Amino acid sequence: MPNVLVIQADQFRADCLGVAGNPDVRTPNLDRLAADGVRYRNAFCPFPVCTPSRYSLLSGLHVRQHGGWTNRCTLAPGIDTFPRALRRAGYRTAAVGKMHFTPTYLDVGYDHMELAEQDGPGRYDDDYHRELAAAGLAPVTDLVDQEREFRAQAPRSYWETFGSGRSNLPEQWHSTTWIGERARTVLAGWSGGTGQLLHVSFIKPHHPFDPPAGWDDLYDPATLTPLPGWTDTIPEGDRRHRREYFDNEPLTLPLLQRVMAHYYATITQLDHQVGLMVDLLRERELYDDTLIIFTADHGEYLGFHHLLLKDGPMYDPVVKVPLLVKFPGGRRRGDVAGALVSLVDVAPTILASCDVQPASPLPGRDLTDPAAGHDCVFAETRRRLGAGGMARTERYKLLWSETAGESFFDLAADPHELTDLLDDPAYGDALGQMREAVTRWALYDATPPTYLDLSAPHRGTTTEDDRAARHELFASAVAKHRTDS
Repeated sequence: MPNVLVIQADQFRADCLGVAGNPDVRTPNLDRLAADGVRYRNAFCPFPVCTPSRYSLLSGLHVRQHGGWTNRCTLAPGIDTFPRALRRAGYRTAAVGKMHFTPTYLDVGYDHMELAEQDGPGRYDDDYHRELAAAGLAPVTDLVDQEREFRAQAPRSYWETFGSGRSNLPEQWHSTTWIGERARTVLAGWSGGTGQLLHVSFIKPHHPFDPPAGWDDLYDPATLTPLPGWTDTIPEGDRRHRREYFDNEPLTLPLLQRVMAHYYATITQLDHQVGLMVDLLRERELYDDTLIIFTADHGEYLGFHHLLLKDGPMYDPVVKVPLLVKFPGGRRRGDVAGALVSLVDVAPTILASCDVQPASPLPGRDLTDPAAGHDCVFAETRRRLGAGGMARTERYKLLWSETAGESFFDLAADPHELTDLLDDPAYGDALGQMREAVTRWALYDATPPTYLDLSAPHRGTTTEDDRAARHELFASAVAKHRTDS
């Protein structure tokens, strides 16, 4: 009965690991974890938005199957999850960090939940912000970036730096440290005789790019190398994405390097916390028999096509995710897998490793099989510019959008997705095959509407008065910070 530790990051670009060949970022602990397991070079999320992707990881279902289309939605009753399945099998289950559920403490199978949310009502319900408020602290840097009412009043420096800079919180109160410490407390309570599951989910490296003091100067921006796919201007085909969360047009190489320096610093800080968790498992002689999975809900452009964040086409940097799997007993140590895999493969892999049967058949693959993978992976989205999707094989990618139509890329010849071959007759057969694959994938699943149930079974106890008091404290902190600045 192996223990299970799932470590999830938010908005973590897949090539921002030292072991993935990144020339600058320092991730010694994740690199060490990769050396003890399997690194999947071609792992993809099913939807490049937080909540839909997280529900797919939990349920093993595509978004068109579970219906969680937005960041404010509820996993419908009757949909099973791997925490629920493990709990039925006798596991003790816990979650720490960012879950992005509605309701905030939605019961998806975790007996114990200590949450640190970032956006929406969760910030006013969760443990992390409750403790911040009790200490008289407010995450001003994060509030200005994430909350519309505060972002509308953001200073010019925020826009000029694309939200990159030092957090106003000291390191001990930064979300990464808080989540890491609470996770280690849970790990310290693991005992023999029963299986344990811990899902640790960090807010970072999601924007704002705000490492705390002591981490914010870890990287010299001028020394950083732009990642593959950076362009000096926005390509003509992407001009409609000039103004998304930020206006991407003014992004220059020095500004990108500043963003990269702070983005990398939040990654290295996160890596440090991963190392502390792994060291604790080693000290307690639990490491070898624990299944450890590290991944993210989606990626980040980080300059690809002159874009930042995730709002735009499903190019590889935003749909590819890191995926490291350390299997119990040292199996497949140091393996690097090139197969196409997806976050929908995580649930069946966990259940198979724990010898637990899913409640119903799942579309994903069991990655305990070294030959597991997909001929084609899929992702989809429903955003401001309409519904769309992606089909990707090892060589080809088809993108479609209700408003922008289709795009087709030969990744072998054009890995940075700059040349649309949709109208090239030489690729007619390949394009037809991709369209057929999409039709087969979507054929048997009617697309349910977004499901939202604010009264779904949950474990939260926050009252409206609690939320109002916390909001007032945070609003006052933001106003004072603006005045002081």
